[in-house]
Amino acid sequence: MEDEVLEQVLSVVNTLVSWIAAGAMVFGGVVPYIPQYRDIRRTQNAEGFSTYVCLVLLVANILRILFRFGRYFETLLLWQSIIMIATMLIMLNLCTDVRTATELNTKRRSFIDFDWSYFWLWTRFVDYVQCVLAFTLVAAYITYLLLDSALFVETLGFLAVFTEAMLGTPQLYCNYQNKSTEGMRYGSNYGGDFKTFVLERSQMSVEKYLTNWPLLN
Repeated sequence: MEDEVLEQVLSVVNTLVSWIAAGAMVFGGVVPYIPQYRDIRRTQNAEGFSTYVCLVLLVANILRILFRFGRYFETLLLWQSIIMIATMLIMLNLCTDVRTATELNTKRRSFIDFDWSYFWLWTRFVDYVQCVLAFTLVAAYITYLLLDSALFVETLGFLAVFTEAMLGTPQLYCNYQNKSTEGMRYGSNYGGDFKTFVLERSQMSVEKYLTNWPLLN
């Protein structure tokens, strides 16, 4: 009787810990942006944060989602990408509003102007949305055409990983230009340590782990 109760308790604890770990993995990546969002909103100054960080994460996570059509991976990682995309759009919206408010005399710049000298430096948030949608549609169409190509699918996964690996570059360059570390994003890999744990808790096979390897690094 006691053994059965203990087994039930352990089962409940195991389930609870797995859910907590899964939640940390899904939402952990956006946690560092919460204080940064609040700081930008409080100070009305976005100079310390590079919006190119948003560009890198948007591209990386869109490619990761498209990669899933060719090579299945855990749903938790899919939700992680969706939540990160939403977070980056929120950050872009705030930064755009702040920059527009502080640069009243700046000439309006738009995505449809196709002026590469002002790429990702547009005046309105809707221009960033248009760019993201255009990239998503083009990438999705190419993926649809080449989905049967194993080489393309693997290349897509590599590009997603490689793009995310370059995440720190825009912020470091921004800090170098500002001669300050203000706005440096700490804890960008928060939640990454939970991935292996969740995979172990879900008893993934070695083969399945290797299949998801491009998305776990």
